[in-house]
Amino acid sequence: MKLTSLFLAVSLAVAPVSAAFAQHTTYAQRHSIRARQTNQQARINHGVRDGQITPKGAAHAEANQARISSEEHSMRAADNGHLTAQDRHTVARQQDRTSKGIYDRNHNGYTDPGVTPK
Repeated sequence: MKLTSLFLAVSLAVAPVSAAFAQHTTYAQRHSIRARQTNQQARINHGVRDGQITPKGAAHAEANQARISSEEHSMRAADNGHLTAQDRHTVARQQDRTSKGIYDRNHNGYTDPGVTPK
């Protein structure tokens, strides 16, 4: 009897924590795409500021970001504002490729002669 009561008490104490964690995970999934796009834009800006990315390279990376945002918007519109698991996977792969492009542009050995590196 005591063991059953203890199990019930622990279950009731843990249930709200589990529900809160599940809600936080959903929130993180919803906002991780936007956070990643914001981070990649900051990396592009940093590369331009340091002279590691040319204006043409920055325009190309920003066009990729805009294309990904547009496709994400279309995917959400097709499914009542939600992304399916396949859609999230597709967007993540696109962001991976764009991230690699930003990295490559930042580490290609080019430095804009008109910009003083910091």
